[in-house]
Amino acid sequence: MSNLFKGSPYRRRRDLESGSRSADLDRDLDDYESSSPFNITSTKNASVERLRRWRQAALVLNASRRFRYTLDLKKEEEKKQILRKIRAHAQAIRAAYLFKEAGLRVNGTTDPQKTSGGDFAVSQEQLTTVTRDHNITALQELGGVKGLAEALKTSPEKGILGDDSDLVKRKNVFGSNTYPQKKGRSFWMFLWEAWQDLTLIILMVAAAASLALGIKTEGIKEGWYDGVSIAFAVLLVIVVTAISDYRQSLQFQNLNEEKRNIHLEVIRGGRRVEVSIYDIVVGDVIPLNIGDQVPADGILITGHSLSIDESSMTGESKIVHKSTSEPFLMSGCKVADGSGTMLVTGVGINTEWGLLMASISEDTGEETPLQVRLNGVATFIGIVGLSVAVLVLVVLMIRYFTGHTKNPDGSIQFKAGRTSVSAAVDGAIKIFTVAVTIVVVAVPEGLPLAVTLTLAYSMRKMMRDKALVRRLSACETMGSATTICSDKTGTLTLNEMTVVDAYVGGQKLDPPDNKARLSGVLSSLLIQGVAQNTNGSVFVPEGAGDVEVSGSPTEKAILVWGLKLGMDFDAVRSQSTLVHVFPFNSEKKRGGVALQSAESQVYIHWKGAAEIVLACCSRYSDASGEVALFFKNAIEDMAARSLRCVAIAYRPYEEKVPADEQQLMQWKLPEDDLILLAIVGIKDPCRPGVRDAIQLCQNAGVKVRMVTGDNLQTAKAIALECGILGSDADAVEPNLIEGRIFRAYSDEQREEIAEKISVMGRSSPNDKLLLVQALRKRGHVVAVTGDGTNDAPALHEADIGLSMGIQGTEVAKESSDIIILDDNFASVVKVVRWGRSVYANIQKFIQFQLTVNVAALIINVVAAISSGDVPLNAVQLLWVNLIMDTLGALALATEPPTDHLMHRPPVGRREPLITNIMWRNLLIQASYQVSVLLVLNFQGKRLLSLQHDNADHANKVKNTIIFNAFVLCQIFNEFNARKPDEKNVFRGVTKNRLFIGIVAMTLILQVVIIEFIGKFTSTVKLNWKHWLLSVGIAFVSWPLAIVGKLIPVPKTPLHEFFTRKFYRHGRH
Repeated sequence: MSNLFKGSPYRRRRDLESGSRSADLDRDLDDYESSSPFNITSTKNASVERLRRWRQAALVLNASRRFRYTLDLKKEEEKKQILRKIRAHAQAIRAAYLFKEAGLRVNGTTDPQKTSGGDFAVSQEQLTTVTRDHNITALQELGGVKGLAEALKTSPEKGILGDDSDLVKRKNVFGSNTYPQKKGRSFWMFLWEAWQDLTLIILMVAAAASLALGIKTEGIKEGWYDGVSIAFAVLLVIVVTAISDYRQSLQFQNLNEEKRNIHLEVIRGGRRVEVSIYDIVVGDVIPLNIGDQVPADGILITGHSLSIDESSMTGESKIVHKSTSEPFLMSGCKVADGSGTMLVTGVGINTEWGLLMASISEDTGEETPLQVRLNGVATFIGIVGLSVAVLVLVVLMIRYFTGHTKNPDGSIQFKAGRTSVSAAVDGAIKIFTVAVTIVVVAVPEGLPLAVTLTLAYSMRKMMRDKALVRRLSACETMGSATTICSDKTGTLTLNEMTVVDAYVGGQKLDPPDNKARLSGVLSSLLIQGVAQNTNGSVFVPEGAGDVEVSGSPTEKAILVWGLKLGMDFDAVRSQSTLVHVFPFNSEKKRGGVALQSAESQVYIHWKGAAEIVLACCSRYSDASGEVALFFKNAIEDMAARSLRCVAIAYRPYEEKVPADEQQLMQWKLPEDDLILLAIVGIKDPCRPGVRDAIQLCQNAGVKVRMVTGDNLQTAKAIALECGILGSDADAVEPNLIEGRIFRAYSDEQREEIAEKISVMGRSSPNDKLLLVQALRKRGHVVAVTGDGTNDAPALHEADIGLSMGIQGTEVAKESSDIIILDDNFASVVKVVRWGRSVYANIQKFIQFQLTVNVAALIINVVAAISSGDVPLNAVQLLWVNLIMDTLGALALATEPPTDHLMHRPPVGRREPLITNIMWRNLLIQASYQVSVLLVLNFQGKRLLSLQHDNADHANKVKNTIIFNAFVLCQIFNEFNARKPDEKNVFRGVTKNRLFIGIVAMTLILQVVIIEFIGKFTSTVKLNWKHWLLSVGIAFVSWPLAIVGKLIPVPKTPLHEFFTRKFYRHGRH
């Protein structure tokens, strides 16, 4: 069990020479701890066998509820089988179609024309035949891509009109890009699952038996109270549990909807517009770039080195190159390389992806490390509780049947041979009911579910803070993050780029759009390179509207600069033909195109990182003399001013261009002997508040490292500006390092260097991956931001992968754990706060729940063994259970994060769940409650001056005060649990309305129970003195908590002390 409270190996250093702990003992402890099924520090890549082990080891009363939000291992296997069936089904359809087509050709017959598609010259059946069956012959019969576009009333260049009536018409004929999803569980399902608890079923059976026996012995007028009151209490627990669980499930459903709702660009009416994936219709023209998800079935219009990863549909990890001979695109696949445009021909359920998602759309859940650990804690506590319940049952039964149990008036309850069978059975049932109720209270079923509750709450709130959680575990792991490897562009900076410097033809343009200083030839070549070598576009609306520029921020900045130089985007693009494209590559840091002019002259244009493109240049347009040094100095000058430097170059190509499509795809664009046209400096200002956010991280013990593909000098300038580097004195190797130098080190050297790195410039995605691996080997919990497709391995490898919602590709988002919706580093810091808040809230709930557990168990056990009676009966314990489990979790698990969380170091993933501070707090409170209430139990009649009252009434008053004081103690202690390590437990309490509401509701219900429904709870009305006494007893817990916090606690975790003793004893 020691692993459940295990300390971090990274945060406490021990002096081995002092003999505090031997290396052998360390090894033995590690072996002991790693063997535990509940010791899973990360569930991100845990094996199915490992996940199955902890489920089997957990003590569970209601498996359907306890494991509801964990990964359903059985359904996961079923999902894989369905996937295989659908793939086989799709391949069988294609095979059958090809067989049929071959038969028709042999017989000299053709397939009859399908029915018309309403206003369109092609029907859904024909489209399905073409796309789902990959039927190139049927496509050619329709006139190829152009003919199909005409039939669908769309333009391959400008797309559909996109007005409301056009969209409605297309959805009516071809369907919408949605698929039928399995309905979420209804409230009645949650009610049924809450009912499955074994102890609650036993209590209901006991309630029924008690009701029957009560009516038989006391008559219907008085005999129904005991049975009905237990049944009502059980039903109340079931209903409140179901309501809480149902609300959680609705929150998860909403978050899952957000995850599925991808936004992407489509071309409608000649302009690029952003739409939801659900709003795509047949006939839409969609640009595809590296990292995008293919949003629907379609046919390639144009493509340049376009490669598609079809593994999600075919199951084969094979990259498929797309061309006019293989133009079919399947929904759900990813663009692995290149770019292109596609014509949508199938949406929603008319695609294989739609069929697949409709079959497996139900979310199967996922466990988190904290959930697994809490199942271990719950199992340990449950075993103790079960043992106590059995002990109470045995003791009470022996006392009862040996005649040692007496009524309040002193008469013996059971006399052998004289007591009737029904009375004996009734007495035994009451004892059994108390024992079962102790199990209900002792086994904290709600403890692991409190993680889900706080995660559901946190995820909903994090959406407002611009963070969409894709994996539950990331939410809590973020609280343990010790370092964040952040991108520069768009995360630390605004991603609002403007060309502010331009060096063209050996001179600096001032201002940068001063076209008067450019020669005609240079201007023409420069504008050609800007307009053709881009993924962006320019839309000029009819009339006097503003020009719309789309594309990545860098592309937009250069296109806007080109427009200022007099570029007519559409005219320039129509003057030459695009022969081949080398899409921008984050490894090579450049992208290029081959163009053929009207005079059949071929030009190669390149654009990319300034010093890399400059190194490929041998000549400089409109420049004479030794100008290479001039441009190098210009790059350094711009980089020192935190400008992103981009070079534009070209070269004429005199050799023969490959004519065959297959050869063209393999053709590598020449990248030597280039002629430099221009170097531009692009300003991308730091985000407001990013310096404060980084400072907050540093105060919290989280080191922020910048990993960027930009020039090292640009990275240094930005790092100084936003506070990652303190001063120029810090900007030395290895604090500031280039990617190529880092990757050249050995694995051991990288581990040493990684610890010191603050800024890495000119890094490739593989460098980022190597850095993450090195830091993790050093024991860091690493969070990484990324937006590109090539960032996917680093995002996957990191403990927490953070992708960018605006600039991030779909591949990056799918590999990440959390999506930062506004691409802002400040939002990353908010995620750290929420991660720490999750852990802190769970600890608050554990402290509160264990205090109740310990106090209730000890009070009932001591009373049962000594007097044969228990002061807290079954109905009262069920009410306490409700306060402790569901209402307590709601109140404490939904505490908002505070600044205090960011003024302490990260919580190690192996830190004890129950810290020494928590042990101190709960033991002080539990000891106080047990002492006071046991004194009342044994000396209550004398202390309360009840000796002269009727014995039965006096006993009921005493037990009512014990019950009332006990519940009020928990209400007051709920405030103490809010701040385990702070003296002022009321700070910020008004900000949590739910907490105030639950405390108020608990208090009101307690008054109602005591004053109005005492018949059901076996309590009596209390006078104002007794109420004052109850409140006074409870109130003492507040000053007691303050005094308790003055008591120092040892740094060595409690479990480690006992484990060490245990092992040392075992070794001697």
